[in-house]
Amino acid sequence: MDSSAWDARYASTPGLVWSAEPNRFVVESVTGLAPGAALDLAAGEGRNAVWLAEQGWRVTAVDFSPVAVGRGRELAAGRGVQVEWRVADVTAYRPVPGSYDLVLISYLHLLAGDLARVLAAAKQALRPGGSLVVVGHDLANLTGGTGGPQDPAVLLTPEAVVDGLAGLHIRRAETARRPVPTTDGGTVDALDTVVVASRPD
Repeated sequence: MDSSAWDARYASTPGLVWSAEPNRFVVESVTGLAPGAALDLAAGEGRNAVWLAEQGWRVTAVDFSPVAVGRGRELAAGRGVQVEWRVADVTAYRPVPGSYDLVLISYLHLLAGDLARVLAAAKQALRPGGSLVVVGHDLANLTGGTGGPQDPAVLLTPEAVVDGLAGLHIRRAETARRPVPTTDGGTVDALDTVVVASRPD
């Protein structure tokens, strides 16, 4: 979907489309890192960006939906934290190289060429020793999980993400299970790609 379609989706929902709480894999991957400068690409309504700011990170959050960025601003203000918000298309956005200790890409689903450009920009944005965290719906989720896009061309695999991270040290690359609550009080598992990498010192 383009930015206007996402604007319409966000605007048609009275509350947050996504949870206000951070993604569990983002929390796992970032906990223990010394806070510094962080870049959240395709930040949506800002749940991960706001959580990072609460942990002491200096966060820049980028999304192409002005409605989502507006909601992110509201969420940050309600939580009493500062986040720098930018409205931009991450497929064209070029952060200053070597500027960030952490770059996050969470549930960004693009065709292979666009994803490769975003990963290349994310790599270049890292300072030596910086970490890159990529989380998204896994291709295996189509048949073995629940929710997420149904187009296999935009789903992730650990291998495909790692292929775009040449030169980084891969610390984690797997298909992980994420419990999703059901209406009857139980849970079903979604399958997510989780990749954590770092730029050598």
